[in-house]
Amino acid sequence: MTGQKFEMIFRQGRPLSEAGYPGFNPRTEKAEGMIIEYDVGVPMRDGKKIYIDVYRPEVEGKYPPIICWGPYGKHGLIKYSSLGNTGLNDDDFNEYTKFEAADPVYWCRNGYAVINADQRGSWSSEGDLTLMSPQEVEDCYDLIEWAGTQSWSNGKVGMSGVSYLAWIQWKVAAAHPPHLAAINPWEGVSDFYRELGYHGGITETLFNPMCYSFWCFSNTRAENFLEMAKQHPLFDDYWASKNADLSQITVPALVVASWMDHGLHNRGTIEGFRKIASKDKWLIVHGRKKWYHFYIPENVEKQRQFFNRFLKGIDNHVKDWPKVTLEIREKYYVGKLRTENEWPLARTQYTELFLNASNGKISKSPSKEEAQVRYNVNDINDKTQNAKFELEFDKKTELTGYMKLKLWVQADGSDDMDLFVAIEKVDRAGYLVPLPFFGNHDDGPVALGWLRVSHRELDEEKSTPYQPVHKHTREIKLKAGEIVPVEIEIWPTSILFERGEKLRIVVQGSDIYNYPEEIHTNGHTETANKGEHVIYTGGKYDSHLLVPVIPAD
Repeated sequence: MTGQKFEMIFRQGRPLSEAGYPGFNPRTEKAEGMIIEYDVGVPMRDGKKIYIDVYRPEVEGKYPPIICWGPYGKHGLIKYSSLGNTGLNDDDFNEYTKFEAADPVYWCRNGYAVINADQRGSWSSEGDLTLMSPQEVEDCYDLIEWAGTQSWSNGKVGMSGVSYLAWIQWKVAAAHPPHLAAINPWEGVSDFYRELGYHGGITETLFNPMCYSFWCFSNTRAENFLEMAKQHPLFDDYWASKNADLSQITVPALVVASWMDHGLHNRGTIEGFRKIASKDKWLIVHGRKKWYHFYIPENVEKQRQFFNRFLKGIDNHVKDWPKVTLEIREKYYVGKLRTENEWPLARTQYTELFLNASNGKISKSPSKEEAQVRYNVNDINDKTQNAKFELEFDKKTELTGYMKLKLWVQADGSDDMDLFVAIEKVDRAGYLVPLPFFGNHDDGPVALGWLRVSHRELDEEKSTPYQPVHKHTREIKLKAGEIVPVEIEIWPTSILFERGEKLRIVVQGSDIYNYPEEIHTNGHTETANKGEHVIYTGGKYDSHLLVPVIPAD
């Protein structure tokens, strides 16, 4: 772990007894046609040992290993029933299938081995627990090389899993372990500042504390992620150390994202697909709940066909798969799959839709008259204080891709402002059209965006006309009475509007979609807001939404 320009803060790990940990118990058993080796010690390059469970077919042979790596415990810490309405029941799974990981019974029956790993410092594994660090990459690299050289291994190692189990795939694939032959990142953050810690520069305060409580079970010390995030409010070496150089990834990749995971995996998974250099890569983006989508039989079969080609060398139909498959959403669990050649879609017609603060309308041409709308931000729980703008479509219109909201804003009573943006769909009768959201909610938006206005400085090299990328390396506070333009990144989405249906933009000073009473949720309870927000439109104030219109066939 050399070259870091920050000091890691640790805390004592949470006691394993708090999590139903069965204890360290190396042994070998047979069940369901599998040989199961529990608590196998694998030495790392510095001599520390991590512990893994190995599931392999009972029939003697050489099999490709699939590694599932994460901090949640190879014994099984989390149950889906604890996370809300995920679309899954605990009895959908056998006792060997762990959280967000591959089902060993299925994979062993199909001629694979599965390795569930407790990373360094987690549970009984030795050393200090760090999260997405260079140390963790070295360790995962070492496990891949161990798995690729065992007597029962065919030498071609794959990786699979959701969320954290996908994050590590970006990191270790960029390090090029020789025996890594294919990855399957399913819903995975790839920019830990912008997608996990600070949305638009606004600190995330609900999901991260919940997750960290599951991340830090350890007999030793665990990285104090929450304190580190607090100590590093701007993008710096700490956050950079967690991000993979995606351009270095060349291994075959089946990348799966969802439109509904705004505030967590949506942006990072799609960015991962765009930026990796792999010649063999595929992208699937769906509108369903993420864990449910990972485990449904047709998608497990798709994973198997992918690994059959790249881990077993089977010349199957994977070579003919379309590079991109998208679900074009209409409403909750209603949408059509369409195949494409690239992402973003080359035929996209980026269209400016102009806001009018005088009447709350959106139009295709800017108003000549200047106007303003105000809302109060002193009470974070008052969801009635916001600005709304609507556009009624005069013909069937598909929006698939990236949106950008440009606003001219003023903070009346403060030197900063936190802007929360939702894109919504309204049906012909005037009712909000709900969509799946965040893996366990049923009443979500079309898309979300965030920005702390003092973080408005753009990275001109990385930004595009349709996707602003903010530097987040310094704060530029507002002067009294100052009106400034800001560009807000709206995370990627796909939605179909029929004639007479409406697009609605909501802008306010707190979370628009928020479920603070639930264990698995996302939110921002500490804002920089006070006083009033003012949005200016018309005349010299070209406030507008840039949308990705896809021409009709």
